[in-house]
Amino acid sequence: MKFSESFKNNILQLQDADFEQYATELFHYQVAHNAVYKEYVGYLSVKPAQVKRLADIPFLPVELFKSHQIISGNSQAIIQKTFESSATTMQTTSKHHVLDLDFYRKVSQQLFEQKYGALTDFHVLALLPSYLERNNSSLVYMVQHFIEQSQSPESDFFLHNTQMLVDKLKHLQANSQRKILLIGVTFALLDLAEAHTVDLSEVILMETGGMKGRRKEMLRSEVHKALKERFGVAAVHSEYGMTELLSQAYSSGHEEFDMPTTMRILLRDVNDPLYINNNLRYGAINIIDLANVDSCAFIATQDLGKVTGERTFQVLGRLDNSDIRGCNLLVV
Repeated sequence: MKFSESFKNNILQLQDADFEQYATELFHYQVAHNAVYKEYVGYLSVKPAQVKRLADIPFLPVELFKSHQIISGNSQAIIQKTFESSATTMQTTSKHHVLDLDFYRKVSQQLFEQKYGALTDFHVLALLPSYLERNNSSLVYMVQHFIEQSQSPESDFFLHNTQMLVDKLKHLQANSQRKILLIGVTFALLDLAEAHTVDLSEVILMETGGMKGRRKEMLRSEVHKALKERFGVAAVHSEYGMTELLSQAYSSGHEEFDMPTTMRILLRDVNDPLYINNNLRYGAINIIDLANVDSCAFIATQDLGKVTGERTFQVLGRLDNSDIRGCNLLVV
């Protein structure tokens, strides 16, 4: 069995205590079989044999997904789908070439169900207008899978027909025993809140971040306050993901995300990108995503955050104005 196939099977059963072992194993595989990452590690004069722990691993700048084909393994491998970030007409998009869509579906479903329970217990309603209008969004692909796995005829996408969405939410709260998930891009949920006053106290309301130039940027706390007031929910849930990742982190409120089994966050100093220390008051977020077996698992993002516990973190803002899903917040 090839390394990537064996590794994927193993991380679907990953135990927390084994994360560092698998991460360093994946580093040694990718530095040998990913041309872009190998060149970058060499540029830093890092000797792979000396990498023994997470803090030793070099993190690839996320911007390289815009300019390079990031693939580990056979560079001639068949690309099953290319996920692409959203962008304005003046921006260059990030591209994540996926060699194994079945694995992406398995990972995304497993991480959601570890946090929220079986998808068959849900009606999944999605308000993702800016993403639904594109055919290469990883978020839409994931949510489409969730809708299918819910096996509910009520699960669906909604584009601009918000009255139909509101009517369905009212009907399901009154008549269904299933849990209800309303997942939406932030600007669309705020638009919905301004257009409709509706009690969603029985709904899991989840924002995915992103104003996409549709509205003024807001603090996540401001967004959540507005949504809670308009919809009568006790908490607003959040999803943290991006085009360059196959894993997602979730927050059930209080703006704090749980690191899933396949992901760890390491903070780097904003002025010294090679200094990594999770005790920093805040720092730029480096992500290890073990699900990125076929691309690069070690990514230096442009997000600012802080680690709040052994397996929890917050996203505080952006280092710049680049547009990555899930990060529509203010720089501290």
